[in-house]
Amino acid sequence: MPLSELPPPMGTTPAAPPGAEPPLLRVLPPGPMSRSWMGRLERVECPMVFEPPGDEPDADAPIVYAAALGSNVIDVDGNRFVDFAAGFGAMLLGHGAQRTARALEMQGRRTWTALGDVFPADAKVAMLERVASIYPRPGARVLLCQSGSDAVTAAIKTAALATGRPGVLAFQGAYHGLGYGPLSACGYRPSFRAPFAPQLNPHVRFAPYPADSAALDASLDAVRRELASGDIGAVIVEPILGRGGCVVPPPSFLPALASLARDAGALLIADEIWTGLGRSGAMLACSRVGVVPDVLCLGKGLGGGLPISACVAPDAIMQAWRTTPGVIHTSTFQGNPLACATGVAVIDTIRVGKLDEKADQSGKAFLELLHNALDGVSCVTRISGAGLMIGIGLSSSRVAAEARRLFLRQGYILLTGGSDGSVLTLTPPLTIPRDLLEGFADCAARVLYKLSDE
Repeated sequence: MPLSELPPPMGTTPAAPPGAEPPLLRVLPPGPMSRSWMGRLERVECPMVFEPPGDEPDADAPIVYAAALGSNVIDVDGNRFVDFAAGFGAMLLGHGAQRTARALEMQGRRTWTALGDVFPADAKVAMLERVASIYPRPGARVLLCQSGSDAVTAAIKTAALATGRPGVLAFQGAYHGLGYGPLSACGYRPSFRAPFAPQLNPHVRFAPYPADSAALDASLDAVRRELASGDIGAVIVEPILGRGGCVVPPPSFLPALASLARDAGALLIADEIWTGLGRSGAMLACSRVGVVPDVLCLGKGLGGGLPISACVAPDAIMQAWRTTPGVIHTSTFQGNPLACATGVAVIDTIRVGKLDEKADQSGKAFLELLHNALDGVSCVTRISGAGLMIGIGLSSSRVAAEARRLFLRQGYILLTGGSDGSVLTLTPPLTIPRDLLEGFADCAARVLYKLSDE
């Protein structure tokens, strides 16, 4: 039977609670309603959407969301999917999480916006306290922002103010956002930077990110060489590469990097926008290896689906903002009450439910399921990750793009990552039931075995 004719799942499994149901396809996605909505979108949206390598025209046509609950997404054609993308990893608690929804509803009855950094809402104060408490040491101060890219910009500015140095050391394969500050440190894909290079910080250098122990010494040697210049004020790193393919570095990498940065008088910025808040199986991925960063960036799941992020650092570092007259980093919607209220609910839910610990346990079980299901599948080159951020490396970007399309036709939403687009990235809600993980592993075996035979 041709691969394109793999039968879709038709919802024959026993009934499950809403939000925890298996795939149910009424039409082959993308269905006619999704295609209609996409036609309308393409007539008005800026044509800047990134197309991963290996995709052919219409081979990966999108679905259009209509509703979502828990680990499920419903498209405009009435198809039900299991969500292994979860809003680029942002829906930590799943779609429409009860506590978050209740906080949003209650705050919506009170006030939707305050006056940024001039007259704050009470929800902002509560959010600042919650976020400060995530930093591993007492006395942290928080600068609330609106996106991950915004938080990274704030972190780079903070390092420049605190050290007086313009230089930034970043890593190949890392993604920190597309604002001009983060874009200059984007090692994920050169094409993202190239058209804007003349406008970006010229004092940014890159070192290789160590995917394994064999690459560790070369990476740290490159770090030493760059820090020796004396103009590096910030070293920015993802504790685990997210968009770069869920690459877990050797355990000694972050402690060694922190030591080198400290000795050189540079600040270590941990971009935990993807890895933080339980995603990697710990509240902070840095804590897994005993590292306390000088500056911490949080985002994605922080607002439970609403846009908010944070730059966090000790008081001694954040005082650099006060000692530099006239400098600020704010916006109209800074500390937005709606996002702050949902953010408080997210943090409290993770802590009360110990979702970081549960993600660690679920992730280990899921990795084992995937290793067992995909053992001997020739197109699979690696399976790696921590907590519920897992990458399945495939033999090429073409294979990954086709796999993504076929998973969608089986009722699973996922993304491709890695600098060359050859990695399937899995970031489901931390609350996803085990039977949905098992169902995906079974589906992965069928799809990827078929792709290996082609």
